Amino acid sequence: MPYKNWDEYFYNVCKIIASSSKCLSRQIGAILVKEKSIVSTGYNSPPRGVPACGHERMMKDDLLVSKLHEKDNPNKFTFNNVCPRRVLGYESGEGMELCPAQHAEENAVSNAARLGVSVLGSTLYMNSVIPCQKCYGTLINAGIAEIVVDSAEFYDKHTEFLIKNSVIKIREFEI
Repeated sequence: MPYKNWDEYFYNVCKIIASSSKCLSRQIGAILVKEKSIVSTGYNSPPRGVPACGHERMMKDDLLVSKLHEKDNPNKFTFNNVCPRRVLGYESGEGMELCPAQHAEENAVSNAARLGVSVLGSTLYMNSVIPCQKCYGTLINAGIAEIVVDSAEFYDKHTEFLIKNSVIKIREFEI
């Protein structure tokens, strides 16, 4: 194996998976692993068939276009390479109702379920921080045993309650 350890290998796989994301804000990849075998992958993206941010979404999302007009941003075609939430002045984690994307870890669990693959007892690797409250709840319910992240920081302070009341082990990549 050309990698120092499995963490380094899975971290690199996460980065490759993340490169498929069309999100204009961040690219996150997640993989679910059982016994050193990848059972599912996911990256942050809208649900299947729903347009990602950019020109196609601007042509179809009347709510977003009206929000941009409210902010005196009538030229919707100038925002193809900038997250619409940033254009509207939202900080990271704010204005999430405008984001059509599902998180990478949520997509990894959904992709496994769609194919009938059990993730019970698996390890989630992702090139990000500790998942948000909503995703963490999904991971608890899916039976994820361990989460391995870039940094054991909280993206969402409300996740702390779930962490303290679940049995999921959390650690940082050892690379």
